[in-house]
This record gives sequence, structure tokens and C-alpha cells, in this order.
Amino acid sequence: MVHIQSLQQSTNIAKLPRAEGAAHNDWLRQHEDHCLQDTRVELRKEIMDWCEDPDSKCIFWLNGMAGTGKSTISRTIARELAEKKRLAASFFFTRGKKDISHSRMFFTTIAAQLANSLPVLRASISDAIDNNADIFQQGLREQWNQLILNPLKSAPTQSIQLVIVIDALDECDSMQDIQLILQLLAEAKDLETVRVKIFLTSRPEIPIFDGFRQLSGEAYQDFILHSIPLDTVNEDISTFFQQKLSPLKAEHGLGTPWPDELVIEQLVERAAGLFIYAATTVRFIRDGIDGPEEQLSSILNATKSSLSATEHLDGIYTILLQHSVLGNGNGKRGYQECEELARRFRHVVGSIVVMFNTMSARNLAQLLQIRFNMAARTLDCLRSVLNVPENESQPVRLFHLSFRDFLQDPRRCSDPRFRIDEKERHASLFRKCMEHISQLQENMCDLWGPGVLITEIPDDTIQESIPPHIQYACRYWFDHLRLGNPVEEDIKIIRQFLEQHFLHWLEGLSLIGEVSNGAQMIIALEEILSVSCKAY
Repeated sequence: MVHIQSLQQSTNIAKLPRAEGAAHNDWLRQHEDHCLQDTRVELRKEIMDWCEDPDSKCIFWLNGMAGTGKSTISRTIARELAEKKRLAASFFFTRGKKDISHSRMFFTTIAAQLANSLPVLRASISDAIDNNADIFQQGLREQWNQLILNPLKSAPTQSIQLVIVIDALDECDSMQDIQLILQLLAEAKDLETVRVKIFLTSRPEIPIFDGFRQLSGEAYQDFILHSIPLDTVNEDISTFFQQKLSPLKAEHGLGTPWPDELVIEQLVERAAGLFIYAATTVRFIRDGIDGPEEQLSSILNATKSSLSATEHLDGIYTILLQHSVLGNGNGKRGYQECEELARRFRHVVGSIVVMFNTMSARNLAQLLQIRFNMAARTLDCLRSVLNVPENESQPVRLFHLSFRDFLQDPRRCSDPRFRIDEKERHASLFRKCMEHISQLQENMCDLWGPGVLITEIPDDTIQESIPPHIQYACRYWFDHLRLGNPVEEDIKIIRQFLEQHFLHWLEGLSLIGEVSNGAQMIIALEEILSVSCKAY
């Protein structure tokens, strides 16, 4: 009997929708940085003391500007808590990345992790799923109460204190959801048996400030990351440069000392408190097309010490692109070749910047309908700002959102050859998606009858019949249309799609488990078409 109950609990918990890439130790994040042992020492101690103190406030809000190292700290804290068996769950929001850019799977993902980290909750969470058949479609408040708060309240009495780590809450795509999440998380302060605290990071954006203002002062404490004395931050950045650049000396047979103290001081000064500048600079020096000495010289010769932190970051991005994309370091490329390389950059990297989910370089090439070698060459020279896995099946990702912000802001990206026109990219991707959807046909998986369940179809069959780039097209064509300001030609494409491929598209959505999103797209499309009928 006990065995049967355990199996039923495992079956129910396995139903919980999990957001891919949410956890701190997800395979998508395995190569992301953690704090070096000798950096952020005082801050990490303060956070861990808060975790251990039974009388400390429920929420610790670490807020800081872009590039100040919030996510690196979150990963480090999550790992340390996991090693001490004190991590309840973790969720790392990432803007524009499918399941982790919104809150729809936030509490279900947290609940699934809680069931693993605290087995005494499994029965309560399983019962909540049994008693609420549509809990996965209900709102955030219902999911929080049924899947997390009530199971924690009813947990067997034991003195235990766990922490949920939530990174980059500001990158959740709904400010209303953000404020509701804050209100719900604050309710954890009243838990008595199993105490759960929340370590949370975000940029200091007004809606999040407003969300915290609505909470009781007893619910949270905050720490402003960019208020740490600059001297302290500079010491950490200096340590980072020394430890990360030192191995290059032996690898390339460079002289001693390299780089010397004066150069380290110049790099630290240019970082102006931004860890993202330091990390990008190290990758540029290490992975650039020229040797480390030449790469370092190009940085020191092209940036001025009197610039602001953001201007320094923009400067390193500009130098990086000019050297890596155009090969300006060798001076051998002509005007036409540089223009073509820049156009290819905007086409390939510009698409990555605005896409709603990550994909491998090969799948990206298929989506954009370009040769894989062309896409690979474009991406390979940008490893300083892009995570380009050696395994071709893994997705290409931005190292930091500041690079996307830079490319899309004409005030920051001073070289127009690299500037990404967001609306133009969305419009282009919409048309590519439509071209792929036009390849769909009836009974793509050669099913043996009309009553076949999706669960009966092998996943390999679906992947072969509807490869990832076509799945992306089916799921996101409408989002690209909406953000690309459709013109008359686009409306004609949609009407042709509705006449010839609408049912094929619905079949494709059902096979990849996205029918509910399809229904929402159809409702929203009706409004766009009604407006377009008046305009054209």
C-alpha cells in the first residue's frame, strides 16, 4: 500500500510543468561563472548569515544595476546552499527565453523542486494535484496556495530552514505578475514549522520598488549592490583580472609580469565597478582573433579613463565587434567585405537578440535559411559575448543582457553597422516563420489512425517530422508579427496561411503540445486583422 502511494505521488509530481533552464544547476547553465573564492567575501558572508539567522526577515532583496554581478552571486549562493542541504528551489528568470521569461511555470517549477528537496511535502503536493485537476491552468495565487504554501503549513513539525533563490525577477515579462509574486512570497514569513526564506535579485526598476513598498517592513530587507564602496568592488575586480589573465601568460609564453600592475589598474579603472566589463574584457583577450598582447593593447589604446561605467562597457562592445566581426586588427578587409560581414552579423546575431527562445547554431541556420557554415563562422568569432557551445545540439545564448541592450540602443551603439533594428528583425523572422509553416502538411507523422494519443507518438517521430526550427516557427510566428509592425504584404501572407495551412499548423501545434498557445494567437490575430482591413 505504501509503495502504491509513493508511486502515485511520484506520478503526480512528474506532471508538474517545469521551466527548462530555471534551476541554478540546469545543464544550460553549467558553464556560467561563479564568484571566485576571494571575491565578494563580505557580501556572501552577510547573505549566508541571513540564511542561518532564524530571526532574520523572510526576503533578502539584492538589487543592482546591469552588469554589477547579481546573477553570478545568485549562482554562488544557490550552490553553497545546495552543498549545505539548505536550498529549497531556484528559478533564474531570463528575458526572451521561453519558459524562464514569464511566470506561467514559476510556482509549478518551484513546487517540483520543493518536492525533491523536502520529501515530507510530496504527499501534500500530490494531494493538491489530485484535488485540483486544472491547477496547472489556474492563476499564480491558486498555484502558490495549493502547491506551495498549504503543503508547507501542513508539513510535519520539524525545525528546518530552507531558502528559495530567485534571480533577475525584473526579467519576468509582466510587471503585474512581478508585483503579485512579491506579495505571495511575503506570505512565507508566517510559516512556523518549515521556514522558507527567499533570496531575490533584480535591477532597481520602479515597478519592483513599488511592489516592495506594498509589503510590510517586517517581510524583507534589501541590499543595494552598487552602493558597496568602489574601493571594495575594485579589489574584487582586480583579483578577477589577475586570476583570469594569469593562465594566458604560460599558455602563450608571455613575459613576466604580464599583465603588470599598472595595466591591471587601468583595466580596473575602466571597469568602473562593472563585473560584466571585466568578464567581457577577459573573454575578448582570451578568445580574440589576435594574440592576448594585441587584444589587450587594442582595449587600452581605444578607451578613455574619463568615461562613465556604461560608456566603458559600450566601448569594449564596440571594439570587440570591430575586431571580431570585421577583423579591423589586420586591416586587410575592404569596404564591401566589411559591409557584408556587418550585414551577416545583423542577420544572425540580430535574430538571436530578438528571438523568444534559444536554439542551436544549426537550427538557427535552418530557421534563417542560410548555410550552417556561414552562421557558424559569424558566431564563432563572437565567443566573448556569446555562449557558443562546442556541442552543436546545444543552444547559443548571450552571456549578458547588457549586450542586447547595447545593440538595440542607437545612443549607445555608435557604429550603425552593428545596430539592431528590433522591428525589422521581428518582421524578417515573421516572414521566415511563415515560409517554414507553408511546408507543413496533413498527417506529418504518418499516424495510423484519427484517435491516436499524443503520448503514443514517439518523441523521435515528432522531432523528425517537425524539427526544432519549424517548431519555433509554429510557436512564435505571431509574436514576431505583433512586434514587427505588419505591412500590407504581411497581411496577404497571413490570409494565404489561413486559407492553405491553418489546419496543418493546428496539427503541428497539437503534436508539440502548444495548442493552448495557438488558441490565444488566433484570438489576438483577429484583432490585428480587423485593424488591417480598415488600413488596407
